[in-house]
Amino acid sequence: MAAACSGRKERAWARALAVAASVVLLDQASKQAAVELLANGRRVSLVPGLDLALTFNTGVAFGALRGFGDTIGWLVAVTLALLLVHFLRSASTPWLWLPVGAIVGGALSNLADRARVGAVIDFIDPVAWPAFNLADSAIVLGVAGLVLIGERAAKRAARADEQRAAGP
Repeated sequence: MAAACSGRKERAWARALAVAASVVLLDQASKQAAVELLANGRRVSLVPGLDLALTFNTGVAFGALRGFGDTIGWLVAVTLALLLVHFLRSASTPWLWLPVGAIVGGALSNLADRARVGAVIDFIDPVAWPAFNLADSAIVLGVAGLVLIGERAAKRAARADEQRAAGP
């Protein structure tokens, strides 16, 4: 039983790493293309209300915490460490590897931007929403996935408690 659990955890870690690496590669490639194609203030309208335009965000979501560059890096590092500790303890939870990999990949890719250019490169620019990038999307989807997985786990635990209370 322990060997099966260990193998499941190892596969979960490998999958999370593959997702994280894929997010970093796709995000960095898309940002490089954006830097090359959207230089000098060029905007490309995809559909009404959705443009591609190059921006550099020194803050976090919605530009909050501008001017706190080093602090943001440390906050992201601590948050990632806490997430990885949670994953270390719960890696055998079905599908948990997917949102963890998405969040880790997105965060690492945005940290790479901060280290390289001093800001996060954003280029997807909806008219009624702040600009963002693929890493941001991966983080948001990953957090949503964590919430859904957590809710499912809580419901399973509640059902198990009810069955135990009902007796044989």
